Amino acid sequence: MTRPTSRRTVLSAALAAAAGAGAVASAGPATAAPSRTSTAPAASLVDNRFWTTYTDWRFGSSAGTRAVAGRRPGLVISAPAGSTDYTDPHTGTTSAWEYATWTSPVHRPAVPATEVIASWNAHTPQGTWIQIELRGSYSDGTDTPWYVMGRWAAGDTDIRRTSVDDQTDGRSTVWTDTFSLDDAASGLRLVSYRLRLTLHRTPGTRLTPTVHRVGAMASDVPDRFTVPATTPGTVRELAVPRYSQNVHVGQYPEYDNGGEAWCSPTSSQMIIESWGRKPTSEDLAWVEPGIADPQVCHAARHTFDYQYDGCGNWPFNAAYAATYEDMSAVVTRLGSLADLEKLIDAGIPVITSQSFVKDELTGAGYGTSGHLMTVIGFTADGDVIANDPASPSNDAVRRVYRRREWENIWLRTKRYDANGAVRGGTGGVCYVYWPAAPTARQRRVLRSLGLV
Repeated sequence: MTRPTSRRTVLSAALAAAAGAGAVASAGPATAAPSRTSTAPAASLVDNRFWTTYTDWRFGSSAGTRAVAGRRPGLVISAPAGSTDYTDPHTGTTSAWEYATWTSPVHRPAVPATEVIASWNAHTPQGTWIQIELRGSYSDGTDTPWYVMGRWAAGDTDIRRTSVDDQTDGRSTVWTDTFSLDDAASGLRLVSYRLRLTLHRTPGTRLTPTVHRVGAMASDVPDRFTVPATTPGTVRELAVPRYSQNVHVGQYPEYDNGGEAWCSPTSSQMIIESWGRKPTSEDLAWVEPGIADPQVCHAARHTFDYQYDGCGNWPFNAAYAATYEDMSAVVTRLGSLADLEKLIDAGIPVITSQSFVKDELTGAGYGTSGHLMTVIGFTADGDVIANDPASPSNDAVRRVYRRREWENIWLRTKRYDANGAVRGGTGGVCYVYWPAAPTARQRRVLRSLGLV
């Protein structure tokens, strides 16, 4: 579970305030080639767009980068566009870096948006790191500034991976990992956006990051305390390892006060291992001998956001999952429990984000201002089978939660806390991880949701 006073609580309130009605359209300047049409259904409240193919990387605007073909295409540094000094705010160290950039074509989401969450998959060998930025156009024809959505490396020896606080133009704000309009009720919307990647490397070397995927989920989910009930449609349970975050309480407190706050990396590790990937013994050599499930400690360290001071940065968790061989990962929203059932039916477990008071989720035994858990299946009655890391032991992680209760706390954007005050909900935010070469059936489902 996240800490009660976490930034995620602030963000969920902002997301609730940002939800609202539609908007008029406006376009930003075209870059090279227009973005392809979103594959999301026309009636959807969510638009996903990800650049991942060789053709994708060849479009947009490049300064020192090049596309690499092959089994898994990517973007790399070809020749540096320049050099820059970066002072790490978390260490105070200033270092010189060579860099190259790639800017995506303008994408006009099918949904004029109140929120946008970027996510990416990249390989960053030691001596390299990447920065991801977003710039959008509002429905009144004006533009946002370039917002930093993350400074990221798989490790923590070159830079400390970090979000950037205090980014706003008075009409929109970046809340750690989420672009959000400040006043959605005004009717203002984000009608297009571009993403910019800056790839960094140690000067005088031939090192390069390789970016395999970058993109964003744009959405306009309306204010709602409740959502319509869905009819059960899938009966299946996936084999997913069970890890409890509470086994790690007190361990490595430098990473968000230890295991009691590690719901996100614990959930990520469960799904990563369900796909047959895991850290090597060399990866885990830093963990104190004798600690149970050291891979959970590893996940916490490698998802930790030094600005947010926690492991709950959504895109950082997806990026961590994609550091494993041939894994793809995104942050998105799903529109209903039926969408989640499609993924489960295709063999893809999903990590969901939700908040609730204790009596809203029967059998949980706790309340939370923000918590991640892993959905692994559905019973014959349609109830949700979840690996809930907020459990006292690994054996207790598997839970069955009532369908109607669960879908409402996950999909709503507004709720009441234990004191009766109105708070926010995530509106269906989730992480989806899958192999880079999914089965034909998995690909069809992922495509139907706009993820491939």
